[in-house]
Amino acid sequence: MMRFFVAFFLLLLCMTSFCQKKNTETLVSIELQWRLITNNYNKEFKALNELTLTNLGKKEFPGNGWTIYFSCSREAIPTTASGWRIEHVNGDLYKLFPVAGSVALKKGASVSFQYPTVGYSLNHSAAPNGIYLVWDSNPEKGYNLASVKHGQFSDTTIAYKSTEDFYINYASVKYEATPGAAILPTPVSLISGTGNFKLDAQTTIFTDPVFGSEANYLSKQGLSLFGKTLPVSSASPDREGTIHLKKNNLKGEAYELSISANAVVISAGTSAGIFYGIQSLQSLIPAVQWKNKTGSIQLPAAEVKDAPRFGFRSLMIDIARNFQPKKEMLRMLDLMAMYKLNALHLHFNDDEGWRIEMPSFPELTQVGALRGHPLNSKNNLPPSYGAGPIPGKLPASGFYSRQDFIEILQYAKERHIQIIPEIETPGHARAAIKSMDARYRKFMAEGNREEALKYLLRDTMDQSKYSTAQAWTDNVMCVAMPSVYTFIERIIDDVVGIYKEAGAPLTTIHMGGDEVPAGVWEGSPRCKALIAADPTLENVDDLWYYYFTRVQKMLVARGLELSGWEEVGMRKTKLHGQTKLIVNPRLANEGYRLHVWNNMVGWGNEDLPYRLANAGYKVILSPVSNNYFDMSYLRSPQEPGYYWGGFTDVDKPFYFIPYDYFRNTKEDAAGNPVKADAFAGKDRLTDFGKSNIIGLQGLIWSETLRSEANLEYMILPKLLGLAERAWSADPEWATSSDYEKAGELYAADWNRFANRLGQQELPKLDYYAGGFAYRIPPPGMKLENGKVLMNVQFPGLVIRYTTDGSEPTEKSMEYTGPIEANGIIKAKTFTSSGRSSRTVSN
Repeated sequence: MMRFFVAFFLLLLCMTSFCQKKNTETLVSIELQWRLITNNYNKEFKALNELTLTNLGKKEFPGNGWTIYFSCSREAIPTTASGWRIEHVNGDLYKLFPVAGSVALKKGASVSFQYPTVGYSLNHSAAPNGIYLVWDSNPEKGYNLASVKHGQFSDTTIAYKSTEDFYINYASVKYEATPGAAILPTPVSLISGTGNFKLDAQTTIFTDPVFGSEANYLSKQGLSLFGKTLPVSSASPDREGTIHLKKNNLKGEAYELSISANAVVISAGTSAGIFYGIQSLQSLIPAVQWKNKTGSIQLPAAEVKDAPRFGFRSLMIDIARNFQPKKEMLRMLDLMAMYKLNALHLHFNDDEGWRIEMPSFPELTQVGALRGHPLNSKNNLPPSYGAGPIPGKLPASGFYSRQDFIEILQYAKERHIQIIPEIETPGHARAAIKSMDARYRKFMAEGNREEALKYLLRDTMDQSKYSTAQAWTDNVMCVAMPSVYTFIERIIDDVVGIYKEAGAPLTTIHMGGDEVPAGVWEGSPRCKALIAADPTLENVDDLWYYYFTRVQKMLVARGLELSGWEEVGMRKTKLHGQTKLIVNPRLANEGYRLHVWNNMVGWGNEDLPYRLANAGYKVILSPVSNNYFDMSYLRSPQEPGYYWGGFTDVDKPFYFIPYDYFRNTKEDAAGNPVKADAFAGKDRLTDFGKSNIIGLQGLIWSETLRSEANLEYMILPKLLGLAERAWSADPEWATSSDYEKAGELYAADWNRFANRLGQQELPKLDYYAGGFAYRIPPPGMKLENGKVLMNVQFPGLVIRYTTDGSEPTEKSMEYTGPIEANGIIKAKTFTSSGRSSRTVSN
């Protein structure tokens, strides 16, 4: 069996640590190397890994008295070998430590240790990270080891995507010129005219007074285009060459845009409609104008009539696992506005972090916004997701102050984006639980027991045993305790207060409700007492409805709707002795809004979004099959991201059919083609169910995101496929009964979309709002008849190559046709701004 050579070199050069051996400080220099030996270990769904510790120092490295900690997305099976042992700590944190048989490492000596992990390791995101060392003599202090380095690797047991696969995948797309008047997402109607409108720094915006905010927004765009704001007037237009924001009788977010040589007129019945008309106007501005502040812009004449398909068009961003600075969040809002998304679902708390300052509970950010060592969770949370030992470092640590969040809310409001806060409960709540533990200890130390217990979130006598999907063993609130509801109510009021101060809309709060595992509450005396006292409760499963019924009443009392993950609308039952989740009719008429993600082929709930909508729940389609943007783009070791929910490129959100996704589902979670009978016996969406589908959502979880650039890489260009499906009308290929014709229509539509991305949207993203670090797809490459053929995913991008084995640059030869397959040919895709993809070679 060929070995899968992956070398992740963790170099600790001159790391100073304190080994209290003979009361002297010992200078330690070690190298820790990780490699994946193989997937399909023992022909099972496992991988075999190897760790090698080499002493590069001048003195021996002790055979005991230390522990190495690291994060890993793959579940490591407890193993003892070579005098070492690996064990799970909590969450994604593991430890490696010496046991009987361990010996000191002399200068230059090495020791290796092999251990299995559950699942396949397909890319670099599966590697250990955030590795640090702790001496037994100083257990409160951790010492960072250097960052992970990645080596070259291959594995014959896994069918990775090759450059030839890229070529075949891209081959269906042919270059076609993008029309001058091209808007994305595609409007209902666009008719190109003749002539152009001249837009420059003197162009005056005349506006109906009710659209003053939108006029000011457009005026400020002049700063990016011309270096100065555009003049605004509330008078009637008195000359040609102006922009007029005009009120009419259109409903909702509908608008009309008329561009002629003499004037631009944007008409709508609401400020949101005017705003989206402005976005369509901006869509016509050449990309280079966002880079170079030229004197004037020629906008092509056109008549546009438009309205969105769905009233809820959302992006969920997780800032709990890894944080994003305020500046980046504002950039995300600019991006969303440009593509007419109107809701930001902000996942701001979870097991690994609480990211918004709450006036009533400073502990939530004093403790809950910090990750690092030590591991007792008294002053900080554990160093999940590669945080390392030092608390306070981005992106593992960080939060928005109250004022930061108010500014984000106001920025979003100006762009007609409602921010939906998610207070993740009762599970995924470890950050809140540990923060309130800190509050409890503080008041107990002061002798104030009543205040200490007031907001406690766990039963201190609970003996329940459980493990979550993320391997936490202590992250669920005790819903039998009155203090939990006192806490929730106070948090809701804090959130409402912040929104009120910001003047921002708040119609719903997402209360979480997902992934509470089996075993929770079973060993809690408080839960047992509640079940015994309340005749409506039979077992711990009924505590689910008890909790959400109480929380919903709090929200309704404040004029808010309850949003949650799909499990809020489910109940546990038994089928042939096995626990099974089914749709719960008991809560269907309560107005719950469910974000439904679980629809993956082969998991048994392929039709869950439709079943919930058919039952009466309001459903936001958030499918892992197509819209989880944190999933890796494709099966390649070079591509970052998780892959438990498959692989997601921009085509997946683009070809998703909201009312009949069975029809166009192409891959399962392993990236394999779906079988013809994949949806046999599954429920279809009824006409009544269609009325309950209120929108679409893309989602980006942040476990693997270590920077702003990582976030942008994983979101873009996937977000553009989501925007097209959420706003634009159902395409003919989605509904045609002639499947052959539907295939032809889809191919033509995808060709149009791919060309629009390559020629218009990606160049714009190079410069708009300072430019975004979107993923640049590498070239496809194929050897045919002694020649190398290459192509791009998005026509408009440029391939540059070398034939001497050197790395391609902007000055390298541009690929225009087949080249002789002599020597080592390396190629990259380049953008208009000079950024490039990773290198591919023959």
